[in-house]
Amino acid sequence: MIWLRLARNVRLGVKTLLLHKLRSMLTMLGVVFGVSSVVAMLAVGEGASREALERIRMLGSNNIIIESTKAAEDQNAGNRRINIYGLTYDDADRIDQSFARVTNVVPVKSLKREGRLGRRTAELRVMGTTPGWFELVPRPLVAGRRLVDADVESLSSSLVLTEHGARKLLATEETIGNTVTIAGSIYEVIGIVEAASAGSVETPDEQEDAYIPISTARQRFGDLNVTRSSGSFLREQVELHSILVRVDGDDAVEGTASGIRTMLERFHKVQDYNIAVPLALLQEAKRTRDRWNIVLGSIAGISLLVGGIGIMNIMLASVTERTREIGIRRAIGAKKIQIISQFLIETVVLSVIGGIVGIALGFAIPWAVTRFAGMPTEITAWSIALAAGISVGVGVIFGLYPAARAANLDPIEALRHE
Repeated sequence: MIWLRLARNVRLGVKTLLLHKLRSMLTMLGVVFGVSSVVAMLAVGEGASREALERIRMLGSNNIIIESTKAAEDQNAGNRRINIYGLTYDDADRIDQSFARVTNVVPVKSLKREGRLGRRTAELRVMGTTPGWFELVPRPLVAGRRLVDADVESLSSSLVLTEHGARKLLATEETIGNTVTIAGSIYEVIGIVEAASAGSVETPDEQEDAYIPISTARQRFGDLNVTRSSGSFLREQVELHSILVRVDGDDAVEGTASGIRTMLERFHKVQDYNIAVPLALLQEAKRTRDRWNIVLGSIAGISLLVGGIGIMNIMLASVTERTREIGIRRAIGAKKIQIISQFLIETVVLSVIGGIVGIALGFAIPWAVTRFAGMPTEITAWSIALAAGISVGVGVIFGLYPAARAANLDPIEALRHE
């Protein structure tokens, strides 16, 4: 019985709204734009934050990245014949032996060198490292194999290229088994891995890396690097440019990072290193995403508020127009709750229809943003539920006052209204 009465009231509400099609449509526009802006803004914000979070996850949530940097007081040490700074092999050994939760320590030497194959040349970042690199910085293998312990032990001339480097040097050649000349030494290409994707969050690898055994890099390049700049020579001695550390659980990452920082402070007179903890970056990025979603949702909620005020205004005008109708209904026995429910149903119908159209438009906007602007977007179920809930809430909240005002009209006075 209740459902039949509700269905009848809904049909009556729709019929009443259709009597003023243009007014009803214009009233719904506020809700349509409000709901669509909620869905679209949250989709854009979610897509951007998801991309940032994914790039941080690529660093490894249980990894610690330590990089050599020039100490602040050494930045202008131009008169020094050799600038010595950064991480050492002893640092890597101490980290490996001093922390029980550390499962892997990967030392890295990094140098910019030109790779050459016939007439083709490419600027490569030569990375002297161990097989552990490919465990801490996992990239799919495209062809061949990765470095193994035997390559490090035998000081082999094995070379693993990223896809970008391979395309530049080996575009028209056979890949695996070919030889590439780097700084006068010949290396055999044994494998190709996918390159790191470009983005704002830096990963340990770059798009044009070339990986060789760290023992080979130390033997052939040494620790002294000489670069020419503005007619002068810059001599820098750096044993290791970075150290990657893997911890056996997320719960031990921050404690281990703090311990490594304390240990390095004991053996380095100045802070010529930087410690990055991807887990901390990940947690901060999640907090930033949550704050950003709240801001975007609040901005979009303002447009819904404006739409709700528009609904209230139109319904108040409708009450004035239908005063005589209300008086007649009250005179023949309609109760206040029936008058309230009738006007409330009309406002809810307006807001629900506006919400459905707004959600459809909210799907179209992110698609257009991704299609034409290339920005990642992601529509989540909770944003749809939020928008739908708000649209219904707008109808109820902003329809209560006009409905109550209609119900409280004096029947006698209402019948006299012209």
